[in-house]
Amino acid sequence: MTDRPNILVIMTDQQRATASHLYGNTFCQTPSMERLADDGVLFENAITPHPLCVPARISFWTSQFPHSHGGRRNQTLMPAGATHAWQLWKEAGYATGLIGKNHCFQREEDLALFDVWNAFTHGGRNEGPQTRGMDWFRPEEGRRKVAAEHRQLAHQNPRFSYGTSELPLEDHSTGLIAGQTTRFIEKHQDQPFALWVSFPDPHEPWLCPSEYADLFPPSAIDLPPWRDDEFDDERAPERNRALYQMLGVRRDPPEDLYGVMASYFGMVRFIDDALGQILDKLDELGLREQTIVVFCSDHGDFMGEHAMQCKGGVFYDSLTRVPLIVSWPGQVATGVRDQSMANLIDVVPTLLHLQGMAQPRSMHGTPLPTATDAAPRDATFSEYGSGGPLFTMADLEKLPQPWGRKTLIDSLQWREAAGRCKMVRTREWKYVHDPMGDRDELYDLVADPNELVNVIDEEQHRDALAAMRLRLADWSINTEDGQPVPLPDRTHYELT
Repeated sequence: MTDRPNILVIMTDQQRATASHLYGNTFCQTPSMERLADDGVLFENAITPHPLCVPARISFWTSQFPHSHGGRRNQTLMPAGATHAWQLWKEAGYATGLIGKNHCFQREEDLALFDVWNAFTHGGRNEGPQTRGMDWFRPEEGRRKVAAEHRQLAHQNPRFSYGTSELPLEDHSTGLIAGQTTRFIEKHQDQPFALWVSFPDPHEPWLCPSEYADLFPPSAIDLPPWRDDEFDDERAPERNRALYQMLGVRRDPPEDLYGVMASYFGMVRFIDDALGQILDKLDELGLREQTIVVFCSDHGDFMGEHAMQCKGGVFYDSLTRVPLIVSWPGQVATGVRDQSMANLIDVVPTLLHLQGMAQPRSMHGTPLPTATDAAPRDATFSEYGSGGPLFTMADLEKLPQPWGRKTLIDSLQWREAAGRCKMVRTREWKYVHDPMGDRDELYDLVADPNELVNVIDEEQHRDALAAMRLRLADWSINTEDGQPVPLPDRTHYELT
């Protein structure tokens, strides 16, 4: 037993909130997530600060929005000199570890903060330096076989590929990371630990163990509602229309769409069982009541919504709304669904608050309501791009057809840097602004929860639009600075 709570952050990659029955999915049950939510607080409206891997992860650990920390692209990892949670936990004497996908830290001074380093990413590949502190519990040969199956995935069409595997579950990234996590917990059960468990799934490549994909035959899958002319309509911004030309699934055979969805949701179920395995280990060792567990994802995936798959630089809920559960039995409320607006940048401030540790002034986030005594908030924000030129339909037309996965990759760095998109979301409204773009977006989430109609030009919504624009402007001003300038010593405020 320790006198300080353990920290266990379990993060998936590209798992949208509505991939789980807890967030309204009609066919993908996640009983382990439900078990965790029953022992904690589920946030119904959690938003990523940036729907792209690296910026979201930097924002998560620094509790800053990307326009302040500067890591706005997948090529700009944790900036030098940034203040983040792992520095604080290492200084506080915690045993620290990363098991799974990194895609955040690269500088030696940051990597050295982890006592255990078992980085593993998409396609069955090791990531970063060699393992430190623990060897993998499975032989390398098994991981190589999984990696080979990833490389051999056949493209069913120009837009995506998927497949199933009969290889042992423990050699797939989800099974490997879960098994390694239980061994970390056993090894460190007598000292306070802070562990980042980072599953690369359900991000593509969509290779799923067959026993999980088989849970989702076409008859079990409910397709989301589509609007036939959604991207023929000039009310959709040009960036959205161009993305649809690359990611749209309407041209694909239905069996391909159902097949890729079976792989994606099968991966979600596999992760859910892995979560259960980790929770079982905490219970077995009597650590559950001294361990704060967070479950979340860095961003989402279309996976059928808006008739697309994968992701891109747009702000539909399928990409920006993520699962978020905070649990610490005996210390945090249990079985509560918090409906206020939350953001991933609020997680580290929440953990520091629960640990009784000071929050650095550089952090934009605030402790989450219900999990702490903080007040609820009614708006939150996200952003994308770093001020580069827009990728337009005219640019798309310069690339060879058929447009699809290759087009997506060829234009990737251009699109990830394009514009300065910013989003504000409340429970009732979503507003997206890009000063470099051709059109803003406004969605009435009460009347149109699937965000199928951009009502930016409708006169009856003028007041709502004005209010959302003001919120976005205030946020931009309040968070524009990165590292704060040190304040004078408090004696300079004691005037006589």
